[in-house]
Amino acid sequence: MSVTFEVFRGSKEGKIVADKTTRTIQSNEVYIETSHSGLCGTDEHYLHSGQVLGHEGVGVIRQIGGDVTNVKVGERVGFGYTHYVCGTCEKCLTGWDQYCENKKEYGTSDHDLGSFGQGVVWDSKCVIPIPDGYKSSDAAPLMCAGGTVWTVLSEYGVKSTDRVGVMGIGGLGHLAIKLAAAMGCHVVVFSSSEAKREEAFSFGASEYHVFKAGEEIPNLKPVNHLLLCGSASVDYASLIPLMDIHGSIYPLTVDLAPSPVPLLFLNLKGVRIQGSLVASRHSLRSLVQFAAKKNITPTTMEFPLTADGVEEAMETLRNGKMRYRGVLVRQ
Repeated sequence: MSVTFEVFRGSKEGKIVADKTTRTIQSNEVYIETSHSGLCGTDEHYLHSGQVLGHEGVGVIRQIGGDVTNVKVGERVGFGYTHYVCGTCEKCLTGWDQYCENKKEYGTSDHDLGSFGQGVVWDSKCVIPIPDGYKSSDAAPLMCAGGTVWTVLSEYGVKSTDRVGVMGIGGLGHLAIKLAAAMGCHVVVFSSSEAKREEAFSFGASEYHVFKAGEEIPNLKPVNHLLLCGSASVDYASLIPLMDIHGSIYPLTVDLAPSPVPLLFLNLKGVRIQGSLVASRHSLRSLVQFAAKKNITPTTMEFPLTADGVEEAMETLRNGKMRYRGVLVRQ
């Protein structure tokens, strides 16, 4: 059983190219007709690779392999960064399948699969059912941006009584504010200017501080958790005064350049730097249920899911004008 569908690739020149791909559906796989795709900064990293872009998809299952029992034809599902896990290694069985020894991720194993296109063939174990009544355009950004911040908020001991700091109000940061506030946390936002103060409070923030490295924030009560959702270039020494004893810092944007870490000052406060990036299947499933129950939706801008639409969306993101997550919609 095979299926042919349109996809949108990057290219050496950095242009989006329409193409066709044909996939044979294996016994464990499903064919999803994609209706919506979120846009992520990671897509920019792969723009010149020639591969199909996108890893925040939502669509409807149209065909299933012979061994698939967990989802059905006609079901609406999402799919994210990981498109295959073995399901049998210790990491899969203990709920940490984002570290599966045999997993395959967007950008690492198949250049013909991604959410920028008409459809996708995906391992059925890695699709996420979308609750009835929750819009596909809202669900798509949860598959990566939402999952990234939700993993921190749900799996590293964050409590409703905690002060949770969010640094940077963008695709990740605005969702971190909304989700942490819905959990009952006291959300403290740090931004480089006053420009987003009103929006931050509308998202659920309890405090807003303009933060510049090396400058003190008078009378700041320290935070228990700090999610870094802005620039990957971080002066960790400047963050220590923001942190409570035994607090945790989560760098959620990445850079290949090394970051100096002030070990002495971390040790003096017992502050942890906790890595976290790709969400597990369990994390994504709990996220969409929580978001639907609490009516939490991303703040998005929509673009057509066409080659020109992808170009426009990526240019908007590149110029820092996205408010706050781009969603490509198939017409």
